[in-house]
Amino acid sequence: MSEGTPIIQIRGLSKTFVTDHEIMALRNIDLDVQKGDIFGIIGMSGAGKSTLLRCIALLETPTSGTIEIEGRDISTLRGRDLIALRKQIGVIFQGYHLLMQRTVRRNIAFPLELEHKSKEEIARRTDELLEIVGLSDKANAYPSQLSGGQKQRVAIARALASNPKIILCDEPTSALDSVTTKSILQLLTDINRNLGVSVMIITHEIGVVRAICNKVAVINDGLFVEQGEMPGIFQKPTNAVTRLLLGLGEEDE
Repeated sequence: MSEGTPIIQIRGLSKTFVTDHEIMALRNIDLDVQKGDIFGIIGMSGAGKSTLLRCIALLETPTSGTIEIEGRDISTLRGRDLIALRKQIGVIFQGYHLLMQRTVRRNIAFPLELEHKSKEEIARRTDELLEIVGLSDKANAYPSQLSGGQKQRVAIARALASNPKIILCDEPTSALDSVTTKSILQLLTDINRNLGVSVMIITHEIGVVRAICNKVAVINDGLFVEQGEMPGIFQKPTNAVTRLLLGLGEEDE
């Protein structure tokens, strides 16, 4: 893992939602993700994990603070520059978000169609991605004919379609059994190592972070309460929330 200019650098990030009252979902978040990291963001339900991912993915506008991707403040980008940045970020959503009336091949091809790539380029790239995620034999199947793990592989392939530098994963294994979870995490590890894609994983599952992440941040009530290298953070947790996630009691050391 290289330690140079962070591929993602966040400073003072806050997000407030206003309904009948204000909800502060993120509070003064600072974060550096280096090129090549598999960075885990872990916390309980409602801690602010998904809001953080949505801000990085340009799906939510922060209330304050900055997010830089490769040194560029994303809030300042417009037009073609913004479109180009979006291509650098692939998102794997919780629940897959596949198009049910499209085959596996056409689901993967969808981002490339939006970019108006040629039929030949789309076919070539789709074949490459089917091979990468191990679904070449399912190219003409529909999502309803796939298992949960296969659907997640389609979602991963689609997220890779535009050759992103970053993949953001929102609870990528929450609906999967333990064996399928292991295979999906191995796939993400292979993508990180073989394709040089930096990965951020949002999860509430401690096992996911332990399995593949080299760094972790623990979030609670919109705040980072602990962050650093794996496995050091989990070997010597200093915050009560981290200890709770690890299943440790007050007497455990």
